[in-house]
Amino acid sequence: MAEVDTAPAAIKGSAAAAVLLMLFDEDEAAQILSRLEPDEVRQLGYAMYDVADVAVEEVNEALDHFVTKAKKRTTIGYGATRHIRGAMTKALGEERAETILARITPPTRSTQLEMLKWMDAKEVASLIEAEHPQIMAIVLAHLEAPVAADVLQLLPAEYQEEIVYRIATLGPVSNEALDDLEQLLLRGSTAKKQGAASQRGGTIEAAAIMNNVRKENEQRIMKAVAKRDKMIAQTIEEEMFVFDNLIDMDDKNMGTLMRTIDSSVLVVALKGANEMLKGKIFGAMSARAAQAIADEIEERGPIRLAEVMEAQKLIIATARRMADAGTIMLGGKGNDFV
Repeated sequence: MAEVDTAPAAIKGSAAAAVLLMLFDEDEAAQILSRLEPDEVRQLGYAMYDVADVAVEEVNEALDHFVTKAKKRTTIGYGATRHIRGAMTKALGEERAETILARITPPTRSTQLEMLKWMDAKEVASLIEAEHPQIMAIVLAHLEAPVAADVLQLLPAEYQEEIVYRIATLGPVSNEALDDLEQLLLRGSTAKKQGAASQRGGTIEAAAIMNNVRKENEQRIMKAVAKRDKMIAQTIEEEMFVFDNLIDMDDKNMGTLMRTIDSSVLVVALKGANEMLKGKIFGAMSARAAQAIADEIEERGPIRLAEVMEAQKLIIATARRMADAGTIMLGGKGNDFV
């Protein structure tokens, strides 16, 4: 009779990280946990309970795994900030790059605004519901779009349009304003901090929030914003549906749209599209037409980003006109269509 292999499986991933963390004392472990995101802390917490009774051999395996990964680290991180900013700006344009970088760049100063990540929508709404709409706008601009949308819908309806408008027109936020917000989050805190002004908000941020708002609320809020400032409302709506959103269309509507687009425009637009979207568009075309477009894209040399963006905007404008006329439906949130 063959022996059954009872050796434990190698510990990897969050379980290995949990084993390592358990080897630190409380203060050292706390410093590590303080640098993680809320979801990472929760995942690591679950894993720490799961590995509470690991064998010595498993601890050694986790350490070996950590040492092996550490040896593979390179010096690529040096100068990373400048490289990432430059690449983002070239790829997305200055405005979009600044919006993305503002969200992903690690903070250069300690800020209690990080507490917002640990709060649910009801807690945030309760915290700011009695504040000035400008304060509400700044807080929402520091949240992830889905959470911000939930908070927006929990705030008084009469303020919602005002908040969206203020987010869309939000400029750099001064340190004094950020300090006031930190005191709002930590009552009684009087610590003052140094650093540059924080850039959040803008029509892109407002559009991201509105994309996560329920359809009936979206229509009401955008109608009110348009009454106040037609150009701001139009810009938000343009940002709410961008070229990548075409992937949400079904094949029938995609095919109807593609038949109205000149192939020369489509070739330029797809030059900057991701592979999933290309596949979606090609799948709604005949094999012969798709192959012809793919061949032409391959033959074309480098195209200026401005030309690609212009071609994509032309296709989106066509899609909007066809949707308004009822010729096609653009996939919306949930079961909604626009």
